[in-house]
Amino acid sequence: MLWATVSVTALGFLIALEITARHYGLPGPMTNQVREVLFPPKSGFLLYGAMALMMVVLTWRQRLIAAGVALGIDAVFFLVRWAAGIPISPGHPFGSGALWVLLGCAVIAVTRRTGRERVLLLKGVGLGLLLVAGRKTGDTWLYITAKSRPSVLDQYVATADHALGNPSWVVGRLVRASGPVGYHILDYVYVQLALAAVVVSLYQLRHVAVERRFPAHHLVRTFLVIGLLGPGIYMIYPVVGPIFAYGPGASGTGGLEWAAANLWPHTPTPLTAPHHMTYDGLTPRNCMPSLHTAWATAIFIHSRKGPRVMRYAGTFWLIATLGATLGFGYHYGADIVAGVVFTLTIEAGLRSQARGWDRSGTRLVGYGAAVFAALLLSYRFLPMEMATYPWLFGPLVVLAAASVVHLYVRTTRLWDPQAVPVRQPAPQPEPV
Repeated sequence: MLWATVSVTALGFLIALEITARHYGLPGPMTNQVREVLFPPKSGFLLYGAMALMMVVLTWRQRLIAAGVALGIDAVFFLVRWAAGIPISPGHPFGSGALWVLLGCAVIAVTRRTGRERVLLLKGVGLGLLLVAGRKTGDTWLYITAKSRPSVLDQYVATADHALGNPSWVVGRLVRASGPVGYHILDYVYVQLALAAVVVSLYQLRHVAVERRFPAHHLVRTFLVIGLLGPGIYMIYPVVGPIFAYGPGASGTGGLEWAAANLWPHTPTPLTAPHHMTYDGLTPRNCMPSLHTAWATAIFIHSRKGPRVMRYAGTFWLIATLGATLGFGYHYGADIVAGVVFTLTIEAGLRSQARGWDRSGTRLVGYGAAVFAALLLSYRFLPMEMATYPWLFGPLVVLAAASVVHLYVRTTRLWDPQAVPVRQPAPQPEPV
């Protein structure tokens, strides 16, 4: 019933988003996904990652067959497209084969499986398709934020960011000083965030094929909920980011006509009373909170129980993502703090739902939500006060986020099962 409810809700949401996208003259997520069945996909790596997630429910023999079929289909598509002269993106020449395998497994589950085996295979297919649908939905939603929210709140957030020392301006100068090597490393980490999530998820779901069931909680659940709730906040808190509001835009020139001033990353914003500013109808309002930070934080949390290499990689991915989001001018420091609190609150709620709600879970989720709301309200209604007294509000913002981190760590440690030492029997006296 739960999976059926989630499926019906997701389908209704996709249909509504498709209709809304058509209203703005844009093909919706369902149209874009169906198009990739035959035409060159724009998300080839993601499609293969989705197929890999689906394959956690298969045996090793079935996985090899599925991978071989996907690669074979992609080879045929590549040759046909090349012969027909269809332009193919060098970065994403493949991916349709993985989508065909996902859809084929769904057909097999309905027609050739029964009982628990059918449910398990459908769950695996649904997991992979949800990952792909989340990407397509996010792209469409970001376009809708640009069309439906002409005014942005960047001046409020940029003013409040003075309390944190304008970290985007500082890190932006550091990234530029690092040259092309540092830039390309951060850019790869920023773009391939979904790949890191797939790796951690595959580790968490590695026993599904043997145990024939999914764990109660895993990274994909957190990723999907972050992607579902975050864009909703964009609609009520539209922010485009420093490189757009105070710089030349991501392309280098396109944002100057809309920017308040060309200041990023060399000159901090002046302390003047902030107000709403109009921006173009193309740039997504996707800053508050920083979902890249939220997803990287989720990867960091879920990598803690993996092997040492995964723990190190999770730490690196979080640090590099923070450097990219700030150093590329996509986010303010205030966005980063809100993104961390946002993730911990969602993660606490999902873990509480998986283990059963109790007072500690309710307290943690309620406190995280209260701190998140307080941060957003402060950025909006107290930016001048925060900028005027940075020695007071800066530590308060950091301490508020740190308190959520501390409460999360302390509470979840109590939830984790503790190893109990085996009690040794008392030695028996030798018979006389």
